[in-house]
Amino acid sequence: MLKEMIHGAIEYNYGVAERLLAKVDPATLDWKPATGTNWMSTRQLLMHITNSCGASIKGFVTGDWGLPEGMDLSDLAPDDMLPAAEKLPAVENIAQAQQLLAEDKALALELLHSLSEEELTTRIATAPWDTMELPIGQRMLQMVDHLKQHKGQLYYYLKLQGQPVNTGDLWGA
Repeated sequence: MLKEMIHGAIEYNYGVAERLLAKVDPATLDWKPATGTNWMSTRQLLMHITNSCGASIKGFVTGDWGLPEGMDLSDLAPDDMLPAAEKLPAVENIAQAQQLLAEDKALALELLHSLSEEELTTRIATAPWDTMELPIGQRMLQMVDHLKQHKGQLYYYLKLQGQPVNTGDLWGA
């Protein structure tokens, strides 16, 4: 039952993110909000969306957090764990973002289905940013929420850029 819920959440949120990504105007990839500080550009936000769920689920399931060989999470300084926006990677174009998003979704689903229903509720996982011990199924749902948060951010970026989006676009209607 939990596996079906997580699968449904993955399908739904990636679907909405895919449709929002398709609305991005290539001319706005370098856009970011004009007020405030530490904003990602649209191209950085797209990159972040494309690894905000599956890549983190991979870390929980396999212990591989995508670090260079020989490096451990404990080797990272706090600023490296949560770098300033200007240090974040970016996509080159929308096609790359679409491909990376599809790959991240496939990874999330593959890893979800590699675990049994029992493992989802009994296998304990901690995060590099949160040492609280939680069932891995709950951690997976947190990563879906991470994707959901940033797809909402993309929605507001599109709205602020003057793109014709509405609440239905945010919720996939």
